[in-house]
Amino acid sequence: MVQLIPEITLNDGLKLPVIGLGTYKLKGKEGVNSIISAVESGYRLIDSAYNYENEGTIGEAVRRSAVPREELLITSKLPGRYQTYEKAVTTIQESLYRANLDYYDLYLIHWPNPKQDTYVEAWQALIEAKKSGLIRSIGVCNFLPEHMERLEKETGAKPSINQIELHPFFNQATQRKWHEENNISTESWSPLARANQVFQNDTIQKIADDHNKSISQIILRWHYQLGAISIPKSSSPARQLENISIFDFSLNDTEMSMISGLTRPDGRINNQDPAFYEEF
Repeated sequence: MVQLIPEITLNDGLKLPVIGLGTYKLKGKEGVNSIISAVESGYRLIDSAYNYENEGTIGEAVRRSAVPREELLITSKLPGRYQTYEKAVTTIQESLYRANLDYYDLYLIHWPNPKQDTYVEAWQALIEAKKSGLIRSIGVCNFLPEHMERLEKETGAKPSINQIELHPFFNQATQRKWHEENNISTESWSPLARANQVFQNDTIQKIADDHNKSISQIILRWHYQLGAISIPKSSSPARQLENISIFDFSLNDTEMSMISGLTRPDGRINNQDPAFYEEF
C-alpha cells in the first residue's frame, strides 16, 4: 500500500514531502533493499550525506527503483573538511559521481564549523552548483540564525532549508520561530531522538494509547503539525510504512503542548552545539 505524503514548498519553489527517509548507516545491498522498500511504501525524499559513505547505495536504489528518478528527491551534504570554495566544487561533483546521478535535488552544508570560518565560501560553491544545474535547491544543516544571516548578507542567497536536531526532548522553539519569520523551512534530524528513552516516556505513551497509534507515529505527527519535515531512519518495511501512516488523525493543542513541554536545556543527544561543535 502506497501512502501519499503531503508536501511543503521551499522558498525557491521546490516541493518536498513532509516525511523523508533518513539513511545514516544504510549501506551496501541491505541498504539498497531498505531504500527500495521505503520508495515502494511511498517515500520520495531520501536523505544522505558525503560523510555517511552511502551515496553509492542511494544511487543504486534510485536506479533499481520502479519509481522514475524525477519523482524522487535526493539530498546529500558537504562535509566540513571540504568547505573551501575549490574543495567544495570538487566534492559536489564527487558526490554526484559516487551516486551516479546527474543532479541532487537538495544539497546542504553539513555543519557551519564556525572556528574554521569557511562556510561562506562553501556556500558560494553551492550557489554556483545550483546555477550550473547540479543542484536544484541549496540549504544548510545545524546553522544558527547568525550563520544564516551572514550567508545572505555576504552572498545575497538565503538557504531554502535548515536541517537541525529536533525531537520532543529538544524542541528548538526559538530556532523554529526564526526560520518561520525568515521563510526558511525546518527539517528535523533524529526526529525520534535516536534513543529508547523517548519510547519509555509516559506522556507520549498516554497520547499514543488515546489515539491507538504508536509512539513513533505520535512524535512524527507532532513534527508535521509543527511544520517541520522529518527524516526518520528505519530499515524495516513495516516500520517504514508505520512512520508515514500519520495523516488519518491529529493532535489537539493540549497534546502538542504536552509533547513540546518535554524539551530540556540539555536535550541534545550528543551535546552537539553548532556554536562550538565541528564535524569534518
